[in-house]
Amino acid sequence: MSKTILVIAEHSDGKLRQVSYEAIQAAKLCTKKGDNIHIAILGYQITELANSISDESIEKIYVMDHPDLEQYNPESYVAGVNQLVELSSPEGIVLGHTAIGRDLAPIISASHDAGQISDVIKIETLENEVLFTRPIYAGKAFETKKFCSTPWVLTIRPNNIDTIEIKNGSIAIEKVEYSNPISLRATIQQVVRNTSGKVDLSEAKIVVAGGRGVKSQEGFKPLQELADLLGGAVGASRGACDADYCDYSLQIGQTGKVVTPEIYIACGISGAIQHVAGMSQSKVIIAINKDRDAPIFKIADFGIVGDLFTVVPMLTEEFKQVLAKS
Repeated sequence: MSKTILVIAEHSDGKLRQVSYEAIQAAKLCTKKGDNIHIAILGYQITELANSISDESIEKIYVMDHPDLEQYNPESYVAGVNQLVELSSPEGIVLGHTAIGRDLAPIISASHDAGQISDVIKIETLENEVLFTRPIYAGKAFETKKFCSTPWVLTIRPNNIDTIEIKNGSIAIEKVEYSNPISLRATIQQVVRNTSGKVDLSEAKIVVAGGRGVKSQEGFKPLQELADLLGGAVGASRGACDADYCDYSLQIGQTGKVVTPEIYIACGISGAIQHVAGMSQSKVIIAINKDRDAPIFKIADFGIVGDLFTVVPMLTEEFKQVLAKS
């Protein structure tokens, strides 16, 4: 008997976020031939977004377009998602492990009496069972779990599920009316967008992060220059945010964003366990610190003992020369 997986897609600035394509790939890993994948896109003035998806493995795209869904609000989004779940009747629901996904997934799970596994970094099939691996204990260990009943809800960590080349296909697009607008208990008065970088921190392939060792707001400028040169994003430790060196939107760690870039460059970051929890799964970690005994060196693939204000500009100049030749 075939099953259906529903992917809740996220979008920003008129485009699907990269994590949404990764969620689609995660759904593929949870299905076999004959199963169905449905996509749900919620928002306002988003009709064209559905046309950007052309994967032959997707059977249907639901588009729910309404002013109440223009900005994320858990109350309105849960109402919309629940309406789409009724239409799709999925066995599983997949979201990105983003700020929205972390908020929305447990509410959906509770609404449908569903099991939930969060922050998944690997999906594999063993003896006809789909297994999900996630980090625990701040990334010091991993656990592999499976669902024993349906429905279920899954969130996947960005930059961990490799997307496969999309094949063109004809997909049915169904516009669904948001039929049950609710009286919101809380409304969004203002959305302040972070304009300090061009790349979303949670999805960046390269992250240059600063800690208390950056010493000031001015100290983040060399880090921003390096990140811009490499097409990456700037992040920070909580210590740097608490010291008002940068905005809290850049915070990485247990109480901030979780990132898994290809390259993570830690500048003046000691390596407290709370920070490590948010970046330990980075593919390559490069640490720059004057203190050779800093804990960050224990998890770093490459370490540079030195003053970040000397090392970072040197790295920037070297990369400029290399990129100029390529």
